Amino acid sequence: MASAYDPKADLRRYLDKARRALVWKLDGLSEYDVRRPLTSTGTNLLGLVKHAAGVESGYFGVTFGRPFPETLPWWDGDDAEPNADMWATADESREEIIALYRRVWAHADATIEALDLDATGRVPWWPDDLENHSLHQVLIHVIAEIDRHAGHADIVRELIDGAAGTYDVNSGMPEQDAAWWAAYRNRLEETAEGFR
Repeated sequence: MASAYDPKADLRRYLDKARRALVWKLDGLSEYDVRRPLTSTGTNLLGLVKHAAGVESGYFGVTFGRPFPETLPWWDGDDAEPNADMWATADESREEIIALYRRVWAHADATIEALDLDATGRVPWWPDDLENHSLHQVLIHVIAEIDRHAGHADIVRELIDGAAGTYDVNSGMPEQDAAWWAAYRNRLEETAEGFR
C-alpha cells in the first residue's frame, strides 16, 4: 500500500540535502582554507555557512513570529558593517559558526514542523507587495538560496584543493583520474580559445 504524499517532507529533504552539502565543504580543510576569499567579492566557505545561518534564522524565525532566540550581531546589529554575514572574524571559530548554523537549522525545522504549508508569514525585508507569503513559498525560496550557496561552496572548495561534488560518498562527478580531468580541462580550454 502506497503511503500518502507529503509535500512538506519532500521540501525538508531538499533543504536538508543543501544544508549538509554546504557544511560538508568545510570538512578536512585548515582554518586558513575555510576563510580564504577566493573571488573578487570575497566568497569563502565559512562565510557562506555564516550567511546561511542568518538566512534561515530570518526566514523561519521573524517571518513566522518565531524569532531565533540568539542575537546575530552581523545581521541584527545597527552598527554591522556591510557584508559582515559573509565572512568570519578572527574571534569567530569554525566550530562556533557551524554550531550556530546547526542551532538555527533546528529552530527552522521546528518552525517548519509546527506550521502548515499554507501558514502565512510576513517577510519584513521584502517590499510591501511581496511581504506576506506561505511557509510553502518561503521553503522554496530558502531551498533555492541554500542550494545556490552550496554551489558556490562547491566551486570554492574545488579552487582550494580540487575536491568537487555534492557528498563524500557520492560526488555526482565522473570517476576519472587526475590525468583524465587535466586532458578534459585542456580540451575545453582549446575549444574556448577557438572563439577568441
